[in-house]
Amino acid sequence: MNFTDDILCTKSHEYILKGEELCTVGLTDYAIEQLGDIVFLELPEVGDKFAKGETFANIESVKAASEIYMPVSGEIVEVNTALIDAPEALNEDSYENGWLVKIKATGDDEDFADLLSYSEYKEEVE
Repeated sequence: MNFTDDILCTKSHEYILKGEELCTVGLTDYAIEQLGDIVFLELPEVGDKFAKGETFANIESVKAASEIYMPVSGEIVEVNTALIDAPEALNEDSYENGWLVKIKATGDDEDFADLLSYSEYKEEVE
């Protein structure tokens, strides 16, 4: 399976993979390439709730610091804590093992309406 076939992306470079009950959220490969070597990652706690578009995490690289925005409204149910100790792992893989959080989406389907398919996203950023 090609991970990028199933994800939806935001114009601010987050992705979301919609599952049966949970959604996986992370940063796109393009965002990671632009940031360069990742040196710090701050993630939320399980149970935290965010509205669509709210900052839920912070990332720093040797080039820049950036906020990461929630692609849809949701509650954090799992955090990829391995990345907090080894944020540089994002440079290797931002999808399979480099996801940031898993959420229970709390909004409706309209939350997903303005998200882009991966191919649409790639067209936007190229």
